[in-house]
Amino acid sequence: MVALLLVLLLALLLFGAGFAFKALWWLAVIVLVLWLVGFVARPKGGTGRWYRW
Repeated sequence: MVALLLVLLLALLLFGAGFAFKALWWLAVIVLVLWLVGFVARPKGGTGRWYRW
């Protein structure tokens, strides 16, 4: 019984880690797309920036 509970707990942890990894992956893709859109849509002239750094 204890072994079954340990296996279920391990499966739950791995599922949670996998879900978090997938969510972070999608977040990284969205940020990359937004950065590329900002890079392409920046004002002409060379000095204009679309971000405040």
